[in-house]
Amino acid sequence: MFKRSLLSRSIAASIALASVPMLAQAQNEPVLEEVVVTGIRASLDKAQDIKRDSMQVMDAIVAEDIGKLPDNNVVESLQRVSGVQVTDRGSGEASTVTIRGLTDVSTTLNGRVMFTASGRALALADMPSTLVNRVDVIKSRSASQYENGIAGQINVHTFRPFDFDGSRVQLNARGIYQDQAEKTDPNISALFSDRWDTSAGDFGALLNVSYARTSYRDQNVQAGAQVPYATENPPEGSVLAPLQRIRPDDPDDVIAEDPVWQTGLQNGLPIAEGSTMQINGTPTEYYLARDAIFQNDLTGERERSAANLSLQFAPNDASEYTFEAIYNGYRNEMSNNLLFSFVDWHGAVGADPAESFELYEGTNVIKSRTVGFPYTFVSGDVTDAQTDSFMYALTGEWELTDSLQVKSDLVYQDSEFEDEFTAQRLDGVQYQVNADFDDVAGFTFSDDETTPDVDESDVSNPERWTMAQFYDNGNRNEGSAVTFTTDADYDTGWDILHTLNFGIRYDDRDAAEFDRDQAQNDPCPAVVDDASLCQPGTYPDMAHVNNGFMDGEAVTTTSWYSPSAGYVTNNKTELLNLYQLEVDQPLLETFNINEKNTALYATGQFTMGDLDGELGFRYVDVQTDMRFYEHPAEGPVEITRDSNDTTEFLTDLMLRYFITDELLVRASYGETLRMPDFVDLNANITYEDDVTDIGYGTASGGNPNLKPTTSQNYDLSLEYYFGDASSAYVTLFRRDIENLVVSFRNRIEADVPGFNADSFVLTQPKNASEGMLDGVEVGFNYFPDNLPGALDGLGVTSSLTSLDSEQTNPQTNDEGEVTGYETGPMYGVSDTSYNLTLAYERDAFDARLSYVWRDNFLYEDDAASFANPLSIYHDAEESLDMQVSYDATDSLTLTFDATNLTGDLYKTSYGDSPYHSSAASLYSTTYALGVRYSF
Repeated sequence: MFKRSLLSRSIAASIALASVPMLAQAQNEPVLEEVVVTGIRASLDKAQDIKRDSMQVMDAIVAEDIGKLPDNNVVESLQRVSGVQVTDRGSGEASTVTIRGLTDVSTTLNGRVMFTASGRALALADMPSTLVNRVDVIKSRSASQYENGIAGQINVHTFRPFDFDGSRVQLNARGIYQDQAEKTDPNISALFSDRWDTSAGDFGALLNVSYARTSYRDQNVQAGAQVPYATENPPEGSVLAPLQRIRPDDPDDVIAEDPVWQTGLQNGLPIAEGSTMQINGTPTEYYLARDAIFQNDLTGERERSAANLSLQFAPNDASEYTFEAIYNGYRNEMSNNLLFSFVDWHGAVGADPAESFELYEGTNVIKSRTVGFPYTFVSGDVTDAQTDSFMYALTGEWELTDSLQVKSDLVYQDSEFEDEFTAQRLDGVQYQVNADFDDVAGFTFSDDETTPDVDESDVSNPERWTMAQFYDNGNRNEGSAVTFTTDADYDTGWDILHTLNFGIRYDDRDAAEFDRDQAQNDPCPAVVDDASLCQPGTYPDMAHVNNGFMDGEAVTTTSWYSPSAGYVTNNKTELLNLYQLEVDQPLLETFNINEKNTALYATGQFTMGDLDGELGFRYVDVQTDMRFYEHPAEGPVEITRDSNDTTEFLTDLMLRYFITDELLVRASYGETLRMPDFVDLNANITYEDDVTDIGYGTASGGNPNLKPTTSQNYDLSLEYYFGDASSAYVTLFRRDIENLVVSFRNRIEADVPGFNADSFVLTQPKNASEGMLDGVEVGFNYFPDNLPGALDGLGVTSSLTSLDSEQTNPQTNDEGEVTGYETGPMYGVSDTSYNLTLAYERDAFDARLSYVWRDNFLYEDDAASFANPLSIYHDAEESLDMQVSYDATDSLTLTFDATNLTGDLYKTSYGDSPYHSSAASLYSTTYALGVRYSF
């Protein structure tokens, strides 16, 4: 059969322990020697071959590697790849992947761009590892590849029938136990594949299906934003009371001609003991404390189903046709029991306010405090979400002459995400709250000893609560695309420039979002005549009391009353009627965007002795047509229609020099771009009125004038391959990024009916930042031969990534005016991360123990209207996973897996300071027993 191009080739791999021939061939590279994959070492050796023989800087995982790791999805499999970090752990798994600290990762499936709903990327967490043949992590980009994604590209290869010599059946089943949810769930998959040599040609068919259910429980305690308060001894004659909150925009609290302090400070107010601020022209000492503290107990059940149908037909050695249909389904039913307490009331701090709090030594930061009569609330929140994504693709490959090969691909995909959020809130005023903000925050309530018949500390008692507000929201996000590509490889026959590659890609993409948002912000007593209708005790089925919260990891309230998810869901119509809200409120379209992307590319492959490489050019033209809608009472209105035309010319140069057969140097330069997210283009603006007489309101919205973010990428690596699955490498890299999108505030004028304000500070995304990322990756993998006795079969894989980043962000005041620029770290970038895996493999037994660690990192900014400091950091994170498997027979394998064995809390803080702790989250450790049967 003819030699296929890189875009069409799949690397054959076994899905269990049975031996399957594998071929690994990079574009225009000699065919590698056939390798039989039978275990951990062989699969890692195959991944090493792919890395070595690629022209690009990349890493790979092959199927045996994924199947052998204790991973439920592709994201978790990738965390052991050099330079890759994962975050956003929750609901029983990690869900977000970054390459060298950057989240803007292009995701492709079998080389085709795939997305989820109105997003630009595939939710990789939705891809079960059992459907995957191989994953490529591409860190330097060829002009022949999709241009989006400044971080890099993750290409997922699924199985195809021609990957196997003949028939193959693989059945997998695992029972996975989540210790916090205290439930065991199924994870099952099946693969059926066969091929036939007929008179019409070679024909193959494959069906791969999987289903996974996950019951989870996530728990977290979080302290609110850090804001200034008066000391226990405010200046004589001051309008401030002891421990009163100092507001920058409330003239009833502080009389000042200009703001006392500015909200949204990136690094916060000074924390040194005795620090002062100007109040009525007088330097006045202040304390820093939290305005609130709260905790969430989230429980839910998630289901993922997936299917891959692949049909292949090769009528002769010069042509091949492939049809593929892929489905990913996602269902998630989640309930959240929320307990919230304000801790900013200054009217009940006791006869001696100084006794009501404790400071961190040498600072003005309050570590703990007691506040009387705090306003509190609980909430029963229910979220029901689902995704359905389909892709259909027809591919033809032809060897037209001995020198010219052509491949054409026609793809249609459709993806839709829906979610519905319902929340029933109860509120009350408790007797006293005791809050501690140190490290792992926590809060408890006190009993009033003067009322012995009532235990005011027991917030699991429904009599402590009254029905308050009700919220009903819904969203639907849609995306579809038709994509056509044609790629050609031409063998010139010349000595130096031996191969030319050229092609075209045309993509017609639609993205739309719909939502509904209704709420009764008045408490229940304000909308009914019968007060008994607002008492939780009137509805016995509403009661839900959780227990064992945070599993002893925090000194906090462990049990409280809240509306049950089942009651809110099953009685939603009655509750909507009670709160005088609309039943079956329709979803209304907010935007509809069409994007047409046309790309042309040409690359040349050259060889000069021990030096080879590629020079490439890519021309990209993106035409975007945007429509945005408002929905006043009289009907929908198209508020604006915009069109943008983006043209980019991108280049790449890759060089590879073989010093010896085992030692090589690789260098590359490439350019990538990132088109704005569709939701960031949304021109709709939400306005909030001026309710405190500060002279302006606030607003938020998207920006249809966003430009693409571009990046210039440099890589230089030295790689040494000294044995099977054994190598050492060091890679230096740099990313220069322009037109980064950041949240930006500016002043606008608007006439909003019924509003007091006609001037607003608008927060919206803007290309107002630039960034730089450089670093080094170091890797060492070693499987020694012929170790003595029981040590034979021992090996190690490891990598370390060190990053240095900076991002320049504009600083604005409350008036929306730029006051300067500040340089800080890029979001999501850990300075240091590493992974270490110890592997042990014998004839019928193998095991792996994997440890992953990453340094603290800047995660996001909180709301600029109150946060101080503005930035939120994640503390250092670690994960310890293990896997053991035993071949009971040639066809039957038994497995035991465990993830997150350390069970550590995941922590965040405001600013990079030990005095500004934010949240502490507890996630499950999982244990799984499994069986794999193949024939």
